[in-house]
Amino acid sequence: MATYDPEEQENIDELKTWWSVYGTQVIVVIAVFIASIAGVQAWNYYQRQQIDQAVELYDSLLQVRGSGDAKKISDAAGLVMAGFASSGYASRAALISAQSSLDAGDLQNAKSRLQWVLDNSKEEELKDLVGLRLAGILLDEKKYDDGLRVLEAKHGESFDGLYADLKGDLLASAGKVAEARAAYQIAIDKVGKQGTYHNIIQMKLDAL
Repeated sequence: MATYDPEEQENIDELKTWWSVYGTQVIVVIAVFIASIAGVQAWNYYQRQQIDQAVELYDSLLQVRGSGDAKKISDAAGLVMAGFASSGYASRAALISAQSSLDAGDLQNAKSRLQWVLDNSKEEELKDLVGLRLAGILLDEKKYDDGLRVLEAKHGESFDGLYADLKGDLLASAGKVAEARAAYQIAIDKVGKQGTYHNIIQMKLDAL
């Protein structure tokens, strides 16, 4: 026969009282905790799915690139860019499309793809390189002011010499000799006094 324990009964009563006051909060906290874990797992799964899809589309682009068909390459690249704009795959897809368009003589699409990288990529060094490529195309098109505007964008210090050199090319081609000389001099100062590249810039400066 069970023995009645007043102290134990008191503890039980206190627990019941506590649960009546805080029980709902405890249940809510536990539910939120479980939901947060499920949410994290769902988000991780979603991210993995996104990466897998991006890789699949990028692989398809690489296969299409072998065909040399600029239109098909552009379409395949567009799928990666539209669906996964924030990924590195999208920027590289845009570059593949840009090069294909250049090879096909479609400068407008090439410029559009390069500009897309400048507007969307989170990789600063890649954007610095793309800025040079786009400005170079504009130089070939004799769109000197447009090229200079591209080079005005913020870029890494390690690219100072390259940007100044190309700026000199644009200014010289535009007939702005004094400004071109100043740009070439900056380029020389940035790349150093030795090496083939220095000599090339010096030759351009001396020719003005």
